[in-house]
Amino acid sequence: MARRPHAAPPVKKDGPRINGEIRVPRVLLIDENGEKQGEMPIEAALDAAAEAGLDLIEVSPTANPPVCKLADFGKLKYAEQKKKAEARKKQKTQDIKEIKMRPNIDTHDYEVKTKSMRRFFEDGDKVKITLRFRGREMAHQDRGMVIFDRVKADFGDIAKVEFEPKLEGRQMIMVMAPR
Repeated sequence: MARRPHAAPPVKKDGPRINGEIRVPRVLLIDENGEKQGEMPIEAALDAAAEAGLDLIEVSPTANPPVCKLADFGKLKYAEQKKKAEARKKQKTQDIKEIKMRPNIDTHDYEVKTKSMRRFFEDGDKVKITLRFRGREMAHQDRGMVIFDRVKADFGDIAKVEFEPKLEGRQMIMVMAPR
């Protein structure tokens, strides 16, 4: 049995309406130089756009009457695309880096970890410090707090504590963010 193909769903258009898509009787026209031409029938505005070799773009559809502008739609869309790409390029994503320590960490190991943390803060990333307790170390949770206090003191100038030290099972966690 042959089946008929389904009709394609109508295309949803994003962005402003242009030229023949504008279905209002009167519009307020702004020319390519940004000067007001006044209120006129849609046919006259479309004729002015065709005469100038430009598109009629609906800028403010909610105004009464709707505001339309004469411009090259392709150029306008391209400039908007470039602006979005530039904004995306400038934004910085903030990652969470994790540093794992033990309660009986040696001084050199601590210095190596803090050097990494300093680099992370300079790059603008947050740092999650995890202190894992094993076996009998659970009895000495105060040692963990001493290490966290030392980290807070060492990085007080370039970072702030975003999430205070908290014991979760066998690990103590603290999150710091750059100032």
